[in-house]
Amino acid sequence: MSQLGRIVRRLTRGAPVVVVSGLPRSGTSMTMKMLDAGGLGLVTDEERAADEDNPKGYFEDERVKDLAEMEDRSWLRAARGKVIKVVSSLLQYLPDDNFYKVIFMRRNLHEVLASQAKMLDRRGESSETSDDEMIKMFESHLEKVQFQLRFRPWFDALYLDHRSVLSDPAGAARKINEFLGGKLDERRMAEAVDPNLYRNRAENLQAAKRTGA
Repeated sequence: MSQLGRIVRRLTRGAPVVVVSGLPRSGTSMTMKMLDAGGLGLVTDEERAADEDNPKGYFEDERVKDLAEMEDRSWLRAARGKVIKVVSSLLQYLPDDNFYKVIFMRRNLHEVLASQAKMLDRRGESSETSDDEMIKMFESHLEKVQFQLRFRPWFDALYLDHRSVLSDPAGAARKINEFLGGKLDERRMAEAVDPNLYRNRAENLQAAKRTGA
């Protein structure tokens, strides 16, 4: 029934809204840049400027942050055939009158925490929640999100691993292009990936040792 629902929505909802999602600091901005380079139109207001944490930009639309409280979400219909970034916690608020092709970024959760901590430190902020507690919260949240993406017929999802995109950008570009219909420029998408921007190498190595990766 779920697969049938997806087919019906593809036929009746027009072009899909392409959504890049994941936890914060999981590689969503990198993926947005790949899609931009590949030729897909972006839905972004450019209000959040590039900074030390994301030198290439965030590729966000501020309206997304208000999805949970927003009564009229019809503006998302204008995103059909384009790509928009939606953090994983807000996927549940996407209206069911569109069909969504979701590219969901996965990243080692210890790496996510290390990257988030670095960003908070630059802002002079800190988290009062322990790493172990955060990991459990992330794991529970991601299980719920994966359930939504699997069983709600207005979603079709492709999962990509952050580290795999960095190590094999051409392979990631190919997977994304196949998922979205095969009309993107894979070479330019792969060239848009810059592994040198990801400076948390020491934290990544420590995280890999802790998790046995």
